[in-house]
Amino acid sequence: MAPYLAAVRNYWSLLPAVVVAVVLGLVYAVPTLINPQWTSSIMALFRTAPIPADATPEEARRAAGVLGPQQLRSRRMLAIALVVGALILVGFNISFNREAVGCYKAARAFGAIDGPGAKDPCVDMVFGTFIGDGKGPTTEKTPQPVQYYQLIKGKKPAYLKWIQNAPKYDEGDMLIGTGISCAGDLRVDEQEDKVLVFVDVDTPCPPEDNASLTAFKLKKPLGDRKMVTVGDKPMTEINPDLDSWFTVLKKLATGG
Repeated sequence: MAPYLAAVRNYWSLLPAVVVAVVLGLVYAVPTLINPQWTSSIMALFRTAPIPADATPEEARRAAGVLGPQQLRSRRMLAIALVVGALILVGFNISFNREAVGCYKAARAFGAIDGPGAKDPCVDMVFGTFIGDGKGPTTEKTPQPVQYYQLIKGKKPAYLKWIQNAPKYDEGDMLIGTGISCAGDLRVDEQEDKVLVFVDVDTPCPPEDNASLTAFKLKKPLGDRKMVTVGDKPMTEINPDLDSWFTVLKKLATGG
């Protein structure tokens, strides 16, 4: 589903149109909900066609903007529909922004740099590894380190629902991120006292504007074992995820 939302994820580009649509809708809807006669009387002030001399009382009332019971009900129903539409529009905007920011935060946390992929991070900046599972023989004497990992037991990262080729929650105990060029050479060596993670290449992995996430399932729970990389250096555990609806609403309101 993620690729089909790409065109509407960037809430900054949609924000002016959303604000205009919501404000115009509420300017009409709120007074109409309170008293439909107000908006009808105000609009009647701008009518330029004269009332015919032989107009019936009903025609005169209509020209003056006076509403009957059925018209009052229909105006209120229209106002309610506009308010609901405004709430849905804002809700979609918040939802799309949560997804985009969550994917961007995850990609950056796993080491991705800013680049063209940041325009739609849920599609181009972070994704599940297409080739490689962290297993296989090692051949290089000077492997390269891996810095970040995320445990996926307990709190399950919500951003995984929106990225391409996303690992399933039950496919592994942890996520390990590399650039796509090194993902196939990722190796995880599970030992009794530690879990060693490295990339089996003899030159440093280049900086990339994407993060390829490999899910790895341990043979036994991590427990007290350390997560380390080349030279037994400790890895850094990260926990990126989607912002709350309140946080995104605050950003929409303040432009932060």
